[in-house]
Amino acid sequence: MIRSLYTAVSGMISLEAEQDVITSNLANANTVGYKGDNLAVKKFEDVLLENYDKKVGNKNVKNQIGTLSFGSRIDETLTDFTQGTLASTDKDTDFAIEGRGFFSVRRNVPGNNQTYYTRDGHFHVNTQGFLVTDSGEQVLGTNLNTGAIEPMYIGNGKINLDLDNNVFIDDQRMYKFNMVDFNDYKALKKVGDNLYEGQNPINDTNTYIKQKFLERSNVNVVNEMVNMMTVMRSFETNQKVIQFIDETLNKAANEVGTVR
Repeated sequence: MIRSLYTAVSGMISLEAEQDVITSNLANANTVGYKGDNLAVKKFEDVLLENYDKKVGNKNVKNQIGTLSFGSRIDETLTDFTQGTLASTDKDTDFAIEGRGFFSVRRNVPGNNQTYYTRDGHFHVNTQGFLVTDSGEQVLGTNLNTGAIEPMYIGNGKINLDLDNNVFIDDQRMYKFNMVDFNDYKALKKVGDNLYEGQNPINDTNTYIKQKFLERSNVNVVNEMVNMMTVMRSFETNQKVIQFIDETLNKAANEVGTVR
């Protein structure tokens, strides 16, 4: 009886975590370049049940009854990197990646040279003249004059992108976006602000970028709403199971075997 209580509770814990993931997906349904998450749930290892009620001759022998699961446990959160649809805009500083690849960005913080990666190409030019993300990270590019990877300085110029991903500022070819890719997307870690951390990035010069386009979130709102209703009903079912077990234990403790 106590084991079944643990099983129901573990299910509720997993369902609560799944609800958090669904809520996050719905909250970011309109976030540019956002990739939805899915929660992977596995069962706890089964335990083998056995007793000595079986008799062979006049001797009790071990009798294997079967297995009993201790319920579910959270395994990992998996990100779906499926391509989102591309939407046309009228801004020169909007860029969308078609296919694989990530923009490289860096936070403008002294002593912090950490590079982050994003699919969010909703950029703008800040007051210092650099191309930055919505949360202020500087977009990195390869300077075509020096070959150095550096924050892209736009100033007051007009930015244009050709079919070879060359960035022109006032008709002068200046940069290429520092695009990267990864062999294993499972190694990428979300760190907030629509950014990822990743090890061993691969420079990707074949990434196709479209100017005046943005990649929409790949979250399917209808599917997420259905998943939310399913999770809520499963949670309520586990609650009822726990209430039933609690009532049964109460009767076993207070009524069964009472001497009158």
